[in-house]
Amino acid sequence: MEVDSYSDDEIRQILSLKNVAVVGMSKNADKAAHYVPKYLLAQGYNVMPVNPTADEILERKCFSSLQDVDQYIDIVDVFRPSDQVVPVVQEAIKKKPKVIWLQEGIHNPEAEDMARKAGIKIVFNRCMLAEHQRLF
Repeated sequence: MEVDSYSDDEIRQILSLKNVAVVGMSKNADKAAHYVPKYLLAQGYNVMPVNPTADEILERKCFSSLQDVDQYIDIVDVFRPSDQVVPVVQEAIKKKPKVIWLQEGIHNPEAEDMARKAGIKIVFNRCMLAEHQRLF
């Protein structure tokens, strides 16, 4: 699977943004959708869980959808299957984040083009935890 074309410096710049809404954040500690945001919290990020099946994850208020998030979002971090990200990206665009980050294993050219056309950077097939550890 291909990966976006951002340089290490560009990824460092993206990772300097601190308000991260995590779509598909999991209550299950064994899943990447749980331990990646947990790592980000430990690194000082403001993590906003988005999961309609939970009220709270990692002692953070959980939002049913991106539209319910009542804080400014820098990065929308997406943990959803590739074939389910188009509606997530459509919803994310309305919140005007600087970046939409599709986690490792997630790649959807249609969704990525939509983000770019809206002037939003799109990272795909990369893990925020792995990139943070590699670059910092």
